[in-house]
Amino acid sequence: MSADEFRAALARLAAGVVLVTAHDPEDGPRGEDVGMTATAFLSVSLDPPLVMVSVRNGSRMDDLLAEQPLWAVSVLAESQRHVAGRFAMKGRISDRLLFEDIAYTRGEASGAPLVGGALAVLECRTEQRVVAGDHTLVIGRVLTAAAPTSEAGPLTYFRGRYRTLA
Repeated sequence: MSADEFRAALARLAAGVVLVTAHDPEDGPRGEDVGMTATAFLSVSLDPPLVMVSVRNGSRMDDLLAEQPLWAVSVLAESQRHVAGRFAMKGRISDRLLFEDIAYTRGEASGAPLVGGALAVLECRTEQRVVAGDHTLVIGRVLTAAAPTSEAGPLTYFRGRYRTLA
């Protein structure tokens, strides 16, 4: 099996799209917010409340979450395709500029950005990190969770494109 065959097979699995965020207090005088689009995010346990996200080894988010145990997840709505695309770009500009015109509040438990208009937001503390191939599975205990009232549908990723449910 080639990498292309593997990628093509998994492209047939629709996934929800989230923005994972964390605040790096060590980066500069006020720190820096870091964000990463993810589709490999899921619920692990209800008791205790645990979630998991897969991050690419050596990425900015992987490096930060190895040091910073507090992070957040914003479940993106169908109208937030631009947010997902912005934080998924290869060779992108600095994270500080990426957050510049996105409405967000700062999580009380994590200090991380929570995207305005998201379908749900969660704040987490890392419980475990498991290296799995070229990614690390970060398992976090959910400290806070909110699901604002919204009629919007979820943003999904299928066959290499962002999509909405119809």
